[in-house]
Amino acid sequence: MVPAQALWHAGAERFLKHHPTENPLALQLGGSEPKHLVHGAALAADWGYDEVNLNVGCPSDRVQAGRFGACLMKEPEYVAELVAAMRAACSLPVTVKSRIGVDEMDSYEAFHDFTENMVQAGAAALIVHARKAWLKGLSPKQNREVPPLRYDYVTAIKTAFPTLPVVLNGGIKTLAEATPWVEDLDGVMIGRAAYHDPWILADADAKVFGAPGATNVTRRSVSLAYREYVLETRQPDVPISRFTRHLIGLYQGQPGAKTWRRMLSEGAAHKGAGIEVIDRAIDWMDQLEAEELNAVSGRSVGDRLERLVP
Repeated sequence: MVPAQALWHAGAERFLKHHPTENPLALQLGGSEPKHLVHGAALAADWGYDEVNLNVGCPSDRVQAGRFGACLMKEPEYVAELVAAMRAACSLPVTVKSRIGVDEMDSYEAFHDFTENMVQAGAAALIVHARKAWLKGLSPKQNREVPPLRYDYVTAIKTAFPTLPVVLNGGIKTLAEATPWVEDLDGVMIGRAAYHDPWILADADAKVFGAPGATNVTRRSVSLAYREYVLETRQPDVPISRFTRHLIGLYQGQPGAKTWRRMLSEGAAHKGAGIEVIDRAIDWMDQLEAEELNAVSGRSVGDRLERLVP
């Protein structure tokens, strides 16, 4: 999420520059000042984004202090005005990320009223974290776990507004959990689970959408492609850790994963560390995989010889 006020006061390049391989890409804005959000939406179009999203779901104290995030759900008519203004400022679809409610304002009727306002404002989609948010008393992490999930609110909203694209968020950690929801809703968001173990998305096209899988994609090919991305996008004054931290989970659950994580995290901590951190980790995994192949080959030869011995 990028604060719209930051885009208003600072140069857009710092926040919006991205590599073409990242598209399709949505820009999520946080804010409540119309002129800031209008400016941010226009910049999103200028900088090649495919969607602009208004965050009304974040419950952190810092966000509340700026009068944006989840606290805005208490003002559905005002949020509708913001969405309409953003739509008028750009040609991109303007979507909304929300909760199902906040504090004691957590009835289905209140959520229905909020959604109706979004529809009337022309929101292109509603992405719903199916928990309410407590604005006081819970940390952002607790707000992702403590309030109970109410998937029934989300399915009911889709029934009530069948033409509105509705995407479910919250508690979905695997493709197996996501697949059934795609039959009734327009999408499922897997967030932190996919960040910590990105390989769970490798089979998404095949398992969720029935499309042919990418048979030539391996963890090694992904790490090499990411290496090239780092070379093309990293500025000299940017620590390599800004990049390696996103690569740490690539081998989650695989042999050597612990060493892979350690090589990336400890290597990136050294002053002046650069692309060689990623290179060493890739080389180490190559060596490990070669040793495993040799071991399997050795066992296979031994098995064949054993069968030949009378």
